[in-house]
This record gives sequence, structure tokens and C-alpha cells, in this order.
Amino acid sequence: MDRNQIIGIVLIIAVLFVWNEYFFQPEMEEQKRRMHVQDSIAQLQNAAPAEAPLKSIDTIQNSITDTSSPVVVPTEEKLITLQNPKLKLTFSNKGGRMTEALIKGKFKSYGTQEGQAVVEEVKLLEDQKNIFEYRFSIQGKEYQTQQLYFDIQQADDQTVTFTALLDGGAKFIQQYKLDPEDYTLNYSISSTGLHASQPIKLHWENYLDKIEKNWEYERYNSTVYFKEKEEDPDYCSCRSDDKIELPEKRVQWISHSHQFFNSTLISPNGFEKSSNETILMAETDSDLKKLISTAEISGAELSGKPYEMKWYLGPNDYKKLAAFEQDIQYIIPYGWSIFGTVNRHAVRPLFVWLEDLVGAKGVIILLMTFIVKLLVFPLGYKMLHSQAKMQALKPEIEKLKAKNKDDMQKQQMETMKMYNEFGVNPLGGCFPLLLQMPIWIALYRFFPATIEFRQESFLWAGDLTSYDEFLKLPFTLPLFGDTMSLFAFLWMVSTLIFSYYSSKSMDFSANPAMKYMQYLMPVIFWFMFNKTAAGLTCYMFFSNILNIAQTLLGKYYLFDQNKIRAELELNKTKPKKSGGFRERLEQMMKEQQKIQQEKAKNIKK
Repeated sequence: MDRNQIIGIVLIIAVLFVWNEYFFQPEMEEQKRRMHVQDSIAQLQNAAPAEAPLKSIDTIQNSITDTSSPVVVPTEEKLITLQNPKLKLTFSNKGGRMTEALIKGKFKSYGTQEGQAVVEEVKLLEDQKNIFEYRFSIQGKEYQTQQLYFDIQQADDQTVTFTALLDGGAKFIQQYKLDPEDYTLNYSISSTGLHASQPIKLHWENYLDKIEKNWEYERYNSTVYFKEKEEDPDYCSCRSDDKIELPEKRVQWISHSHQFFNSTLISPNGFEKSSNETILMAETDSDLKKLISTAEISGAELSGKPYEMKWYLGPNDYKKLAAFEQDIQYIIPYGWSIFGTVNRHAVRPLFVWLEDLVGAKGVIILLMTFIVKLLVFPLGYKMLHSQAKMQALKPEIEKLKAKNKDDMQKQQMETMKMYNEFGVNPLGGCFPLLLQMPIWIALYRFFPATIEFRQESFLWAGDLTSYDEFLKLPFTLPLFGDTMSLFAFLWMVSTLIFSYYSSKSMDFSANPAMKYMQYLMPVIFWFMFNKTAAGLTCYMFFSNILNIAQTLLGKYYLFDQNKIRAELELNKTKPKKSGGFRERLEQMMKEQQKIQQEKAKNIKK
């Protein structure tokens, strides 16, 4: 590697560090400051006016016939709960809305107290800043349901009805009925006195709490998902502020999703004029993001009948979400295009099959690594065969280098001629690797997104969806953090070993810098993978072990060098096809050599 190449690599790394320290971090702090100001303004704007003195429900009901005076509603907030074996839902009569959804048996990973992890069950929709309300007009008067107090009628532990009595004898009713055994809540609204031409506007603001230990990753896998009728699901950006307005088509569902849990509102008839927005909070904020969704329901759809909806409040369980048959399972961030397809229709079925056979998730990762390696072995065989042919030609290539040691251009030209003569493709080992890339990228998304791996331990890793905190550092490194993942470190070391064995048959004379880059890149990627899911780095480490074993077996047992040499001699006698990649590359090198010779002549003059 020459001096310019070394300087270039050092500058690239330096730019990454400087950008993180002086641009990225200050920008996040500034964003936090702006959000704090916006939230303060919003709280002032939403402050409720002073309430009238409390009257009993009986007094209110008796006064309905007197339309000359406004209805006075109770102003005392009351909480009520519905629950089943999966959920405990808390409702408030102020707004007739959910104020908390506790997921039983699912625990937070984020948060410590006096050095000990806080054991607390996962809660959704629990932030006091949240808003879930309907806005509408009756007889010229504007209403916001979150400012209204509702009468409560509870039939049993799983059903409750909230009724708001409005001016002129009108009513607004919300009914909730919890599924006896699951994460589903049947929900309907109805109204009397609402004109058919007047729409009801839904306004939902949701502050997402930090739930996972690796909340930085959770932050970039939480957003608003939605599905327009006759379209594939879509979502707001996960990595920046984003807003998507849908004024034309109806939306079948809207989901406010964390990495592993979601709150999804489903409408069989569909919502009109939907708008969805995600606002990224600062890293130092107690919340991950603020999600905002708005939509409209036409007054005609509420005329004389309830408007039926459904809530799903629970884990991102693929099977449960797919059971709705509305593509809600697409909120699980398995990736889109070919990568999402590979995960949903190949990797996940393999995982489910193994899960039925083996309970331990770490063992499943080992088996998945082995099975995937078997499936791609034909590609791996081609790569090993190409490496074996390169190794067989290495003595001749070394002779060419020695013969033309003072002329790099001629050295490269003669090397390409030899490759062409013996029928060897110097890139033959690269193409099989490229063909395997979709599988590797798909697996990169699979492990951190699959809830079955959440809080499952293996060896020293306590949670396979988060990084394994093997060593706590007394300092923080940019891009690396203040902990060291052992699986990520073992992956880096095994990659260096694999690169060493793989490069023995490779010729770096055309680009000597690549010889050093193959060792530098794993170290750079180690910084990136240090905070990656332990399930993924565990898979990558096991995959490297199998790659090393495969390379050694191929070198010493699979390919006989005498047979390879005989194959090359046979290729030498065969007629060569015109055209092709080698010939084009050779022609380019000839032109490059001619240019260099012309430059040399001009310098002498």
C-alpha cells in the first residue's frame, strides 16, 4: 500500500469520527431543544378551561329535555380497567379513551435503578402527553372528546361503554369489548345529533417509550405504518422526521409500532383523508419518537349505527398479525423488496420449522447457520474451485512478476493473458459471494426483528435481539459505545482469519491496496456491529467458522492440485472464444499501457 492510499484511508476514518462528534451529535441536541419548545407550546394550547361545578349523572339526564341551557358534565376523572390473560387496559372517563395498555408477561429491557435492571411489564399508550380524541361539530358547536367527561356503563370485566351528553340532547358513545383470550379489542363509536354531512376527525398523538435495551436500534425500527385499500402497506421514515398525507384513498389500518410491540387501529370501512407523521426525539429524551395520525369518518357512516373498529395491542407476533388477513405483519421490519421476501417466505418458515423441533433459540441459530451454508454450498463450491485454480497458477504468476518487476502495466497484461490462456476467471470467487448477498442482508434484518428471540439468552448473551454486553468500558468511543460485544469481536477475528486463508490464492498485483483493505474492513465493521443484535453476530461468527472449515477442507481434501493442474492444461488446448469480459479487460489494459507510454515519452521530451 503506497503513501497516498494510506493517507486516503486515514482521512476517510477521520471524516467519520469528525462528522459524528461535531455534526451529528450537535444536530440531535438542537432537535431535542426544538421539540421541548414545541411540546411546551402544545401543552399550553391544549390546557383545558376551568370546568363547571360537578353535577350528578341523574341531574344531567333530567336536564336533557331543557335545551335552552347548556349541559353540565361531571369533571371528576375516573379510571376503569378491562383485562384478560394477555392484557390489562386502563380507561379514563375523561375522553372515554385508553390511558394505558399493559402487556402481561412481556417485560421492558430498558431502564436501571441503583445498578439493577427495572423489572416492569411493557406498557403502550401510557404517556400523559398522549392525545386520542375525536373532533366534530354539532349545531355549530365544536367538540373535542378528550375535553369531555363520559358516563361509564360497565357490563363485565371485558366490556365498557362511555357516553358523553352534549348540548341539545345529542350524545357521543364509545364502546369497548375485550377479546377473552387475545390482544384484540373490539371498538365502536356512535353519535346522535350529528348531521350526515359533518365528518368526525380522529386525532391521535402517541409518544413512544423506550422499551428495549438497545434503544438506539429500537429508535430506528419504530414508526407509523398504514395501508391504503388496494395498495401494499407503507410507513413513515424510521430515521428522520417524516409526514405522509393521503387525501384520496381510504386507509384500512394505522399502526404505531415499536421494534417489538404495536398499537394498531383497524377499520373495515376504512378511514378517509389520513395523515401520518413521525417526529424523531433527541437521544437524551425519555421518549423515542412522537407519532401523529389523523383521519376522518363521514357523518353518514355514523348515521343510526355504530362505526365498528378493532384495536390490536400487543407484540409483533407474525402469526397473530397475519391472521387479520390485512398485511399487518408487514409492520415487522424484515425489510422490503427481495430482502423482505426472503425473510418472510424462506428464512421465517425455516425458523418456525426448527422452533417446533428445538426450543433453545441459540441452538436454532446454529442449525440455521448450518442449513443456510448447505443450501448455498453449490455457490461456495464454485468459489473454492476458482480459488484452487488460482492457487495452481500461482507459481507461473510469480515468475511473470519477477520477469516484469519494473513494468507494472506489462505485468498485469501478461497475467491477464495467462488467465485467458488457462481459462481462469480471477473474479470467479467474487460472483458466488455476490449471489449470496441477498441472504446475508435478509438475515441482518431477521434476527433483530423477530420477537421470538427477544430476551432469549445464549452463552454469555442475555438477549439475542440486543448486543451482548460482555465488557463494560470505562470510556465511550464514537460509533462504538462504552461496551464490547464478544460475539462481534469473535466475528471480527474469525473474518481476519478467513481473509488470510482466502487471500493466499489471490493476486493483488493489479491493486495492492486491496490486500490491506481486506484486513482493515473487518475492523471498521466491528465498530458497526458492536451494538448489533447478538443473534446476528452469533450467526455471523458461526458462519465464519464454517467458512474457514470449508476453505481448509477444500484446500486439503476436496481439490487435488494435480487434477486441477491437468484441468488447466486441458483448458489451454481448447480454442478461446472471442469477446467476453477477459478480452474487454485486456483491451482496456492495453489502452492504459499505451497512455502510460505516451506520458513517459512526453516527460523525456
